[in-house]
Amino acid sequence: TNSLAELAAKLCANGPVKQELARRRVRGLLAGVWLFDTLEAHYVWEHPYFPFFYIPVEAIESAPGVKWEVRPGEDHEEGFVIADIIPDTQLESLDAVLFTKGPLKGLVKVLHSSLDSWYVEDEKLLGIHPKDPYRRVDCYHSSREVRIEVDGRLVAKSTDNVFLYETGLRARYYLSPSAVLSKSKLVVKAPGRTFTPSLVTDNHPLLLHSDTLTVCPYKGEARYYHLSIGDKIIEDAVWYYTCSIEAQIQNRLCFYNEKVDIFVDGVKEER
Repeated sequence: TNSLAELAAKLCANGPVKQELARRRVRGLLAGVWLFDTLEAHYVWEHPYFPFFYIPVEAIESAPGVKWEVRPGEDHEEGFVIADIIPDTQLESLDAVLFTKGPLKGLVKVLHSSLDSWYVEDEKLLGIHPKDPYRRVDCYHSSREVRIEVDGRLVAKSTDNVFLYETGLRARYYLSPSAVLSKSKLVVKAPGRTFTPSLVTDNHPLLLHSDTLTVCPYKGEARYYHLSIGDKIIEDAVWYYTCSIEAQIQNRLCFYNEKVDIFVDGVKEER
């Protein structure tokens, strides 16, 4: 509740970065009850990075099996009030903020993570926020050489890659799993010498399973590996998608640019 109130006060004082009508059907499900079903949801950018859905209060007030109550003593003059959303199927209420003034007047903020699921049309949303309608994800096959190193040691090398470009973010390079070198074939590069180490195809002795799991609304559910180099373990240095929205990167490995050294056609990328 405190974090919602702080956010609401900030938005009332400064306004959102941007907002616009979403122009699509948006629904929210909790404990088997649809809390809202609306064609009038708004995209609201609370910060510059990505939007959230804000819901018109009428969509919640008119939802079957849902009770909407503004908490007693709330001061409408502040520009917002804290309210409770209570589905018939559970006793606990859900915190929400209703804006009563300014550009967000009549809209309700519900924490994305507090619902069981959100739907746009008939598709369940992935991740912690909706897709930004102004962001693109483009994938391109590339034969440019990508080389991965850690402390001067060659870890992977590939000319069979998929380059992923996402609006506003750095490029990511997805390699075939067979590009990861066998532990026994790891080499230290020396000036003036050329190495052609064998590539493994059936296992990844440098990659240790991680329990980390993340969800991206643009690409899907990612799982991770730790990278084992000598006595060094680099946690969650590699990720992959077993079932990606972007089919071209499915089951390919992406090394975290910020945790390893990546060279593209011999040019070192900034970390």
